[in-house]
Order: sequence, then C-alpha cells, then structure tokens
Amino acid sequence: MSESDKNESIECSIDNCVFHAKVEDYCTLDKIKVGTHESNPTTKECTDCESFENEA
Repeated sequence: MSESDKNESIECSIDNCVFHAKVEDYCTLDKIKVGTHESNPTTKECTDCESFENEA
C-alpha cells in the first residue's frame, strides 16, 4: 500500500484492518459507514466503523 492510497479525510488507527493505509494512520476507502451496537448510543464508545474488515 502506498502513501498515495490514503484518504486524508479519514484518519484511522486500527492497523489490522485491510483498509488501513499502513504507512500512516489513515483509511484507504473513499467513504466509511459508521454505525452502533447500542439501542441508544450516548458516547463515542457506542459507535463502530461498519466498514472494518480484519486483514487476518
């Protein structure tokens, strides 16, 4: 993955995601989907990146 593949509009520190830019903490997707695992989210810990895919 090259630095030119990173999307500077989406920062990401989850380096075991297949979409992580690797050279820097950015995502390589054009857009991501953010969702929740809670019925009434009230904090950032209640949110999830639904675009995440484990590279393993």
